[in-house]
Amino acid sequence: NRSMDPNSNRRRKDYRAKRSSLNLSRNEAFAAPDQPMKNASLLKKIVGMVFVLAISFGVAYFAHMYFTFHIAVNTASGRNSATSTKIASKQPISILILGVDQGIEGRHDQGNSDTLILATANPSKQTATMTSIPRDTLADIKGDPGNKYFMFRINSAYEVGGNKASVKTVSSLLNVPINYYVEVNMKGLKSLVDAVGGVDVNVPFSFSYDWCDFHKGKQHLNGRHAVAYVRMRKEDPRGDYGRQLRQRQVIQAVAKKAMSVNTITNYRKLVTIFNKYIKTNLTFNDMVALAFNYRGCMKNLKSNYIQGHDAWINGSSIQVASTAELQSKSNLIRKNLNLATETLNNEETRQNRLNTTINKVKWKDPNAFTNYQIFDQNSDTPESGSSNGSS
Repeated sequence: NRSMDPNSNRRRKDYRAKRSSLNLSRNEAFAAPDQPMKNASLLKKIVGMVFVLAISFGVAYFAHMYFTFHIAVNTASGRNSATSTKIASKQPISILILGVDQGIEGRHDQGNSDTLILATANPSKQTATMTSIPRDTLADIKGDPGNKYFMFRINSAYEVGGNKASVKTVSSLLNVPINYYVEVNMKGLKSLVDAVGGVDVNVPFSFSYDWCDFHKGKQHLNGRHAVAYVRMRKEDPRGDYGRQLRQRQVIQAVAKKAMSVNTITNYRKLVTIFNKYIKTNLTFNDMVALAFNYRGCMKNLKSNYIQGHDAWINGSSIQVASTAELQSKSNLIRKNLNLATETLNNEETRQNRLNTTINKVKWKDPNAFTNYQIFDQNSDTPESGSSNGSS
């Protein structure tokens, strides 16, 4: 019997003293409190659920953005979503960028192409070119069934046949293949610039246009200011050539901002702009491939323009590019497309040759030509109604 054991009281006293020194209570050494365990477990579950939901919503959001933008771009291109062979195989490509003036200053007709820029990209060389073509450049207008605009300002090609006529006309002028086009309604430029959060440009000189003030140096432009910036011509000491420079500035700035992460959140605005203001034969997959495989080309970009000579032809002020100037730009573009140079032999060079030999046009004369004539197609006779000088 333990109660009769003389050592039992001693053992109980020793146990109580030991338990007191360890600060233990009944069963506490073998089980943690129930309530703290339950709270920690619940908290982990809530955090896990929030994390999963966040990822799910993020994936859904970007998937929606991807497919919505995918549909918008392919709607603008009128093609399926397949990547074109040239872009998929990383070959050199050329893209004609057209800025059309529909909806500007109350216009509701087909309009002209205020901006014509032929861009090329060569991913193997990591080089790109951007060649501006003045809107008043004399050219053989292709795609005009009635020959109404035979040998006239190049921007009229868009009026007679849209982007297809513009592509054919520029291709013939410079003897280069044009693979793609991007047509941007100038009315949509305002929305496009606003959608990317505005652009930064280096203003070459101070001026005011369309109630917008511009100061020499770096300036941030919103959509309305960007449109005014690229449209002003008369106050620029370089005329249309100065405007071309500003157009290239804005195009490059928009392209840079469009690739930024911040712009992704504005994809709905970009989708609306694509649907309403942009036409292109590039598919969504084409654009994705360009962004990944051709972006290095922009680090070695050569920006230039076709220099014309002032001329008065049948009372119209026109820029006539010499054969040497056209040949130089053709060589530059063909080289970046990995094409051998070829001697230009088109209607523009024929007109230049006839005016040089028959009318004694002097290309080094700084004064505007008053003796440049348009000769009949396929003949050496001046076109009916064509006369020397302005009228």
